[in-house]
Amino acid sequence: MLNDEHVELRKSVEEFAREVVAPVIGDYYERCEFPYDIVRRMGAMGLFGLPVPEEYGGMGGDYFALCLALEELARVDSSVAITLEAAVSLGEMPILRFGTDAQKRRWLPKMAAGEILGAFGLTEPGGGSDVPGGMRTTAVLDGGEWVINGAKAFITNSGTDITGVVAVAAITGRREDGRPEISTILVPSGTSGFTVSKKYSKVGWSASDTRELSFADCRVPEENLLGERGRGYAQFLQTLDEGRVAIAALSVGLAQGCVDESLRYVRERRAFGQEIGRYQAMQFKIADMEARVHTARLAYYHAAERMLAGLPFKKEAAIAKLVSSNAAMDNARDATQIFGGYGFMNEFPVGRFYRDAKILEIGEGTSEVQRMLIARELGLPA
Repeated sequence: MLNDEHVELRKSVEEFAREVVAPVIGDYYERCEFPYDIVRRMGAMGLFGLPVPEEYGGMGGDYFALCLALEELARVDSSVAITLEAAVSLGEMPILRFGTDAQKRRWLPKMAAGEILGAFGLTEPGGGSDVPGGMRTTAVLDGGEWVINGAKAFITNSGTDITGVVAVAAITGRREDGRPEISTILVPSGTSGFTVSKKYSKVGWSASDTRELSFADCRVPEENLLGERGRGYAQFLQTLDEGRVAIAALSVGLAQGCVDESLRYVRERRAFGQEIGRYQAMQFKIADMEARVHTARLAYYHAAERMLAGLPFKKEAAIAKLVSSNAAMDNARDATQIFGGYGFMNEFPVGRFYRDAKILEIGEGTSEVQRMLIARELGLPA
């Protein structure tokens, strides 16, 4: 059951998505252009500060409020939704969870206002799901400064004109058993030795910013260490558990958008003398789509409820992410089929939905990783 504040937030974001985002996002998407004006207006609404305490310039809400906003945005467009999700879940939350008071006061107020974006540099060109085994980026202390060398791949929000800082996971030493000691270091945009590549040419999320980053003797002050030295991997795991709930909400939004668009279309489109919505084949397909959305929404609501209650939620987050990303992909495929040839045209939202859905089964933990996590939480051998 949503409280009054959650209901009001969802309504306001739904209106914003329909009235502000929907009329223009297709053009941004076609041009592969970052929607700065939309982001600015989202900042003015306070969306970037939803789970940030008021003392750091935020709205003082909870993480579930962010999830509701992501769902409503993704009903219209996932590029805008992932920009918000990455900015908050991966940019702000690590600083909020693990940062010093000085780090929080330096970065969070501007982040919460949408004036700057943060990013999280984790994935590497030769890595993937095996984060500790695939990590090659290093950071060495030298004269009170961290000297960072390495590269990161597929980093969202890392190269916009308003990107302010990237939290970079790096190997800062070796443990006694030979395993890498991984720490997280804040690297402000524009730091010497920090290079941002050109934007990727992507299949989907075309109006969002995703880039490869490189570090060549990049120096930042020692106090830019985020949290405890050697705790970077544990921080990353906690960050991803929360982020998976947010990605699940985004996936539910896309899946719901497919239902919305399909209902509108089958009432307008006629074939063989009547609306195609009168045909049982269409009705059954849309009924299945709605069932997927309903199930996936319940899954992420449940994970969020446990998270906010301070209960273990790793398994529930993995289930929510797995179920909702599957629902998004299945609904996007079915919506495209319902639209026929028009579903293959980018001018129709379902064309974008189909292109955007696949990454939801990959980003922030692949579907295979989610199954591994669920199995381990059930006590099966690692």
